[in-house]
Amino acid sequence: MTGFLNIDKPEGKSSTYVVNILKHLTKQPCGHLGTLDPFASGVLPVGIGNATRLFDYFLSKKKTYIARFRFGATTDTLDSEGCVTVGGAIPDAAEIQSALPSLKGEYEQVPPLYSAKSVGGRRGYELARSGQTADLPAKRVTIDAFSYLRQTATDEFEFEITCGAGTYIRALARDLAALLGTQAYCTALRRTASGIFTEKTLVPLSSITAETWQKYLIPTDMVLPFPVMRVDDARFYNGVVYEVSVADGIYKIYRGEEFYGTGTVENGMLRAGKKLC
Repeated sequence: MTGFLNIDKPEGKSSTYVVNILKHLTKQPCGHLGTLDPFASGVLPVGIGNATRLFDYFLSKKKTYIARFRFGATTDTLDSEGCVTVGGAIPDAAEIQSALPSLKGEYEQVPPLYSAKSVGGRRGYELARSGQTADLPAKRVTIDAFSYLRQTATDEFEFEITCGAGTYIRALARDLAALLGTQAYCTALRRTASGIFTEKTLVPLSSITAETWQKYLIPTDMVLPFPVMRVDDARFYNGVVYEVSVADGIYKIYRGEEFYGTGTVENGMLRAGKKLC
């Protein structure tokens, strides 16, 4: 069996924890398509079986979050799990909304020190936990939408954010606050979409058992956004590259009605890609 489970990751559990649980229950190789911090919840797509080979196809997918930022304070982790330092003004809703356009589009974002980014061969969180500081290089990220939703407390506000791969929502809280001359950190975070995976197909981790997991499995071919090609020529399945009369690109390959995997056409020549059946 191969495909995807769209898990509703619970707060307080790491993405690796979820993957390890699914490995145990499914007895299959498993891997997630984009880490969620332990304090966050929501959409965590996990590839089961051969679907783990498709990570590269999802690197550029857009993600949507509902986030809460607390202003007038910060933490060393930029989230609610860190040590709080109070300081700075609390802006009002109008001031916050006026600053949001400045962060839409592309901008250079410095990752949080408590992150998996490497400096000199060591992860940022390893340096931070050992009491060291480091300057992590900025990375260009894309914020497609950044919407104010509501005020949730005297010093806390809620937002909806759609962004590209590599964006840290914790760092976005810091950067928004800096535009307003104050400090902030992320107090709550829920991912509501990751590419085609949305809350509509979410399954609670507690619902997955060794007997039920196949019921929730999303077939691999339903996830891939490529055109269909039916190939009956046995040469393809034996690794032979041969000429076809279709546009160059990646295709979902079917042998009759059976999904095989992917194939790539380049300069009119078809080559087998990833076997996913």
